Amino acid sequence: MRLIAEDGKQLGIVSLRQALEMAKEEGLDLVEVAPNANPPVCRIMDYGRFKYQTTKKLQEAKKKHHQPQLKEVKLRPNTDEHDLNVKVKNIKKFLEKKDRVKVTIFFKGREIVHFDRGLEMLKRIAAEVAELGQVEKHPSREANNRLVMIITPK
Repeated sequence: MRLIAEDGKQLGIVSLRQALEMAKEEGLDLVEVAPNANPPVCRIMDYGRFKYQTTKKLQEAKKKHHQPQLKEVKLRPNTDEHDLNVKVKNIKKFLEKKDRVKVTIFFKGREIVHFDRGLEMLKRIAAEVAELGQVEKHPSREANNRLVMIITPK
């Protein structure tokens, strides 16, 4: 088998017994790196430390990766101007974090008559967040008492 030292030096082709003795002298493990190669390649290394470092690298990569979520902002057709501005500010914050936003307007009772106010509100929201996001799903009616629009980050 071809043997590689801990520091990466090629030690040449040695027998299995010699390789095990060399690893034992250094207090390390003999790890088969390429079993399908001809001859097979083995490396002298601290296998526990190697496994620890690989799991650490995976954790770091996972930590830096952002999984986009679907956030929801709920409104009513008679939502006041200031409250609407606060909701738009939250939508912008979500879009900056690369999350998708579902804007829902609920109609209760006789408010369903003012369906056009809900559409105007959604169009206004889309215009205000146009620099950060784009409308993925245009305003549509859901379950007779809801108006829904989905915005995705640019």
